[in-house]
Amino acid sequence: MAREFGRRTFLTAAGAAVTAAAVGTPAHATEDARDASSAHDLVDVQLLNITDLHGYLQAAPGATAVIAGAGGRKYTVGGVGYLAAHLERLRDGRRNSIFFAPGDLFSGWEFAAESLADEPTIEALNRLGLDFATAGNHEFDKSPAFLTAHMEDGVPFPRVGQDDAFPDSTGRRFRGADFRYYSANMVWSRNGRTVLPPYNVEWVDAGNGRRLPIGFIHLTAVGTDTGSTSYQPALSSLDELDTANHRAAELRARGVNAIVLSMHDGAVAGSDFTTGSNPSGPAYDLARKVSPYIDAIVTGHWHCRFNMMVPGPDGVPRPFVEAGCHGQLINEINLRLDPRTGKVVRALTTSTNHPNTRDVTPDRELQQVADYWTGYAARRARTPIGSQTASFTRTRDDSGESTMGDLAADWALWAGRQPIGPMNDGNDRPDVPAELALIVAAPRVGQSVINQDLTFDTASGGAITFGQAWNAIGYGDPILTVTVSGRQLHDALEQQWSTAADGGLRYAPLAVSGNVRYTFDAAGPVGDRVDPADVLVDGRPLEPTREYRLAATSYTLLGADGFTAFAGFRDPVRHVRDFESFVAFVRTHGQLSPADRNRVTAANLSARSARVGRIAAAAPRTLGRDGAAESRTEAAQLARADNTGRAFRIPC
Repeated sequence: MAREFGRRTFLTAAGAAVTAAAVGTPAHATEDARDASSAHDLVDVQLLNITDLHGYLQAAPGATAVIAGAGGRKYTVGGVGYLAAHLERLRDGRRNSIFFAPGDLFSGWEFAAESLADEPTIEALNRLGLDFATAGNHEFDKSPAFLTAHMEDGVPFPRVGQDDAFPDSTGRRFRGADFRYYSANMVWSRNGRTVLPPYNVEWVDAGNGRRLPIGFIHLTAVGTDTGSTSYQPALSSLDELDTANHRAAELRARGVNAIVLSMHDGAVAGSDFTTGSNPSGPAYDLARKVSPYIDAIVTGHWHCRFNMMVPGPDGVPRPFVEAGCHGQLINEINLRLDPRTGKVVRALTTSTNHPNTRDVTPDRELQQVADYWTGYAARRARTPIGSQTASFTRTRDDSGESTMGDLAADWALWAGRQPIGPMNDGNDRPDVPAELALIVAAPRVGQSVINQDLTFDTASGGAITFGQAWNAIGYGDPILTVTVSGRQLHDALEQQWSTAADGGLRYAPLAVSGNVRYTFDAAGPVGDRVDPADVLVDGRPLEPTREYRLAATSYTLLGADGFTAFAGFRDPVRHVRDFESFVAFVRTHGQLSPADRNRVTAANLSARSARVGRIAAAAPRTLGRDGAAESRTEAAQLARADNTGRAFRIPC
């Protein structure tokens, strides 16, 4: 070691102390790093990161609360109170410590955060001392302006105390984040400019009054702009590799010689959070190719846990890590910078995944924050926002129609006719209101946007609470209004029927808005059951060559639940997300009454060859990689195979 590094001497005692305090096993760039945690004449920098918190302030949910380390040892993890306690220990005595995250900190799944405009998450992250974050796909689940104006700057969006700007644990109105979001590859389609700053430069103390720069490049998963929850018509996403290389060169030209890539895209690399095995995935492919001037690669998005060194295109190893999700882990990377050049001495780099265990005393302040918001959300869930005269159920008649399906379709039409809100800047086309709406009531694949019945509560005289409305409909997708042809609408109606593997007839009924009526031939063959003349929109027959404005969930329009007829839709306009929109629908209407089930008629039911079709029973929530039942949002994602050949569902 002395021959390689000349006059440098190493503080091996400090290295031993750090190793002893760490529960995880460090990954080392070289054997030299194993014996040296610091050097007298090098500048120590500690990088701490978490990812994909998704608003889980109290604990990691379900089986994601238990993770496996070296030798299969299990750890119970999660909760910001415990996270704060572990962060305090890790930061103790460190002159240069930077805490950041590669995305999806808010939005997605946790009711106590999501239903309060994700403000609880921001308060917790402020108190944890987060320095900055990469924008993940879920940070775009509302709009670019929601991220920058509301979440960063605290501007109300739009009604204080109803939609946002709730009093925090100190009684103050939401003031926004104490940190900033970045993304180098999310751009405005109209001019190619980045929506957020592409990178940030942090300065560390090099002693004797000197400071050294470290650049952080940020990437958001490609396809965020066309994902079902984050669909933003005015945005585009740039290639990750080209963008990272370009920004690395730009930072180098500015004299920044230490560079970290924080990317919200991930990989699979085994289940032991202390190491990595059989890696695969877009982040891993990028890690092997991206600029050799990048000294560490921190990933997220896939909710996986690994800690490894991967050689770049120059053959020099660098950290390649992911810290799971839901507050499971804190990743720690230790860099040593040459004080003269500011370059990272790669041979001395270490990386450790520390489990956020719950066997320590939680930080009192952060636990109080989590408890405050949990109580607030529970009280809000019990608040009446409307009423109903009878139950809405998913029970279907002979034609496949249900009162809950009809309600969902009427809500979708209403949502597709609402004006664009003041912060909805993710659209780049005129807002032409919807003429009709379709909702997939029982999809062949994926999850229905209809989650449960809206049952009449006798004790309250039919009151509908905020929690009931929030949970009845939605998985976090917006309603889109799009232009489609009458032929596409007809084809979608025909696609309700398909031939099952056993030769039987499958039926995936579409619920239609109240201004639509149609008849299908129960004795007809697949693909020829609906005559366009028997489809009435506002009392007029469907015209195959005419264009219509259709309202539906982005999930359906993108073909995720098996309906491909809408491919090539035009002029999309994004409206409010489903559960928030349905709450607004209930509030606006005040009282809801089930409509007569007369929108769909099955003809020739008495014919010998008549078959309505078998409607697949609602499947239980798919299990995620950790064995936990997926949330509504997770269950809406597409599956892919990992290197073990098992179905692997990228959660977000």
